[in-house]
Amino acid sequence: MKTLVACLVLLLLLSFNHAEAKDYVIGEGDGLDISVWGVKDLSTQVRVRPDGKITMPALGDVTASGLTPLELQNALAAKLQNLVKKPIVTVSVREITNSKVYIFGGGVKSGVYDLTRRTTLLQLLCSIGEIKVADLRRAYLQRGDTKIKEDFHRLYILGDMKDDIPLEPNDSLFIPQLYDKSVYVLGAVNAPKAIEYREGMKVMEAILEAGGFTKFADQNGVTIRRKNNKREEVVTVRAKALMYDGDLKQNVALNPGDYVVVKESLF
Repeated sequence: MKTLVACLVLLLLLSFNHAEAKDYVIGEGDGLDISVWGVKDLSTQVRVRPDGKITMPALGDVTASGLTPLELQNALAAKLQNLVKKPIVTVSVREITNSKVYIFGGGVKSGVYDLTRRTTLLQLLCSIGEIKVADLRRAYLQRGDTKIKEDFHRLYILGDMKDDIPLEPNDSLFIPQLYDKSVYVLGAVNAPKAIEYREGMKVMEAILEAGGFTKFADQNGVTIRRKNNKREEVVTVRAKALMYDGDLKQNVALNPGDYVVVKESLF
């Protein structure tokens, strides 16, 4: 529910500027309208070439890629001072082709997303469709050679807006597939089984769904075995302390692929 509300709010905000977003940076392939006030022959429509340059009347080749429209305006005005008295230049981006974000990894449909407006990570996640088989905990956002954001779970599932960040052109989102979507309950339970993982599932919930403890179970001998960055982690659960003493911290949250093992008592 939190995710749905967050997505709806963010989609409504798409038409507004992001307060911390950077000014648009011109890139290769963008179409520009350039006007020189009072000098019609110098006003033109151009497209930024693969080498990052545009061709201007009377000026020839001028570098445009990597500049904001305001920076290009100032650069053109400075170059035109020998031709026009106090030139007033306006640059507007007619067509954006440079602002793209690349999505891959198998957890969602791979593709290229056009940033036609200022967009945050959560806004993009809300717009790319079904992510039920995506492993958000192993997902990351890469910018250049640096991973600037890892683990989208708190943002998308828990609605923690502090984890949201604005996207930039050429960002790459890696969203892998969630291969194991089950929790396995084994040992001294009445119906050992694999249970489809549900968000927020706790260890006692899984044990009860597996028929509960047998009369031979060691209720303080429950362990959770999970892989954490390819290393096996073992978490001990004192279920008896949870049930009889109300120690809620023993009701550990589970992850997909966890194995819950209930030992038998020696007595």
